[in-house]
Formats: sequence, C-alpha cells, structure tokens
Amino acid sequence: MNEPRKSTEDIVIYTSSNCGYCVAAKSLLRTKGADFTEINILLDPERRQEMIGRSAQRTVPQVFIGERHIGGFEDLRELDRSGELDNLLTNLYRTSPSDEKQLNDD
Repeated sequence: MNEPRKSTEDIVIYTSSNCGYCVAAKSLLRTKGADFTEINILLDPERRQEMIGRSAQRTVPQVFIGERHIGGFEDLRELDRSGELDNLLTNLYRTSPSDEKQLNDD
C-alpha cells in the first residue's frame, strides 16, 4: 500500500514566540496529522519580509498550504469547520498517478 507523501515544505506556518493563535494553529494542524515547516519571524527576521510578501499581512500566524495562502488561525479554523481543510490536506498528500505506476512497476 502506498503511503502518502508528506513534505514539510507543503505546509508553512509563520509564527512568533508567545503567540497564542500560533500555538492554536499548530495544534490544529497536528490534530490533522499534518507535518509543517514553522518559521519564527522573531528568530529569523529576514523571513518576516518573506511572509509579508507572500501574504500581504503583518500579523502571525500566517498559514500556507501548498501555494494557497490560508490566512491566520481564525481562517484555518473556519476551513476545518467547513470540512475544506480535510480536503486540502487529502489533496496535498495524495500520490500522483505516475508515482503509483512507478511503485507498481518495481
């Protein structure tokens, strides 16, 4: 059976220390079994400019799933409540047909 590909590059969350919404966003992603890359903009100030460029927002957390900007915790929670978060994660981790063919050919 094929295991889904999980790359921490696929989900990125920009955070800062002592941010309750950041903790809540990471906790929600973990409950979904999602691996993610955390970028603390206080520890890596150059990445703050990257976050602003990608999201046009200055507040944390800022969550990206693939290339899609989700927004902050409230946006992530709303996606979860609507069921769309599960769909995004399922589609993100689905193996492509070429990957399955290659595995079956081995």
